[in-house]
Amino acid sequence: MRVLSGIQPTGRFHWGNYFGAIRQYIDLQHGNESYYFIADLHALTTIRQPDELRGLVWDAALDLLALGLDPNQATLYVQSDVPEVSELCWLLMSGAPMGLLERCHAYKDKKAKGLPADMGLFAYPVLMAADILAYDADAVPVGQDQVQHIEVCRDLAASFNHHYGEVFALPKPRVLDDSACVPGTDGEKMSKSYNNTIDIFEPPKKARKKIMRIPTDSRPMEEPKDPAGDPLVDLYRLFADADELAAMEALYRRGGFGYGEVKKTLAEAAETHFAEAHHRRADLAAHPERVKEILGDGAARARRKAGEVLRRAQQACGLNSSAT
Repeated sequence: MRVLSGIQPTGRFHWGNYFGAIRQYIDLQHGNESYYFIADLHALTTIRQPDELRGLVWDAALDLLALGLDPNQATLYVQSDVPEVSELCWLLMSGAPMGLLERCHAYKDKKAKGLPADMGLFAYPVLMAADILAYDADAVPVGQDQVQHIEVCRDLAASFNHHYGEVFALPKPRVLDDSACVPGTDGEKMSKSYNNTIDIFEPPKKARKKIMRIPTDSRPMEEPKDPAGDPLVDLYRLFADADELAAMEALYRRGGFGYGEVKKTLAEAAETHFAEAHHRRADLAAHPERVKEILGDGAARARRKAGEVLRRAQQACGLNSSAT
């Protein structure tokens, strides 16, 4: 199975990014032909500072490699390093119905709120379709909120195939497990938009301070408490094994503890879980030439496949006649 997915470098990766997506990317690299890209072209819709974007792209590469993305198992590359995708985007855009794009939730929601929406946001699903179709992807790991864009991709590919023959494979979404919905420091879903994140690679002391500030209720220490739905228990569940989680839940039901004790246990579990990744990242940061080589090799592999698909599409619709 050929798997493809991308992640935007719009901020440093946090626990929600890891447990909601990155961890599953790493699992899928085994036994599949996997392509993963850092979506810097998509990020242009929100980041206008070039130095900031370059820094976030570099951080994303370091983070993904440190967390376990293996360049010997998967192809990792930066989206803009594969210009064939942008060319393919135009072929798809020239036949993309306006009504289809107007119904896409990201554009529609922003317009409904009276917020300015640019062409980048409007055409986002077409570029996303090109990202996918350029590699004949079979499966695209996405969150539930992105499934509509995979449906748009399939519609655009089917329309192109109808006009020009069987050019594109029709991908299927592989919806990421949302059971690992990660609560933020305010109890809501962890998201950069809510400013409630705990970053994977921020200094442990800083992460610990965020954990210690997570709000809790005012019930007396001795009172038994239900662990179900408790944000601290939900966060601890991400790091603990079955016995450790059972012990924590038993502590809640028994009572006689302080939330500070739970927060300390959570902080220690998180530090232990990500300790090896922190060491790997430091080593990668000390050898930037190694990371550049990985991204360069990944882009070269991605360009070979994307070039093959682009030529197929160009010839099907009457372009690139000099190659025939």
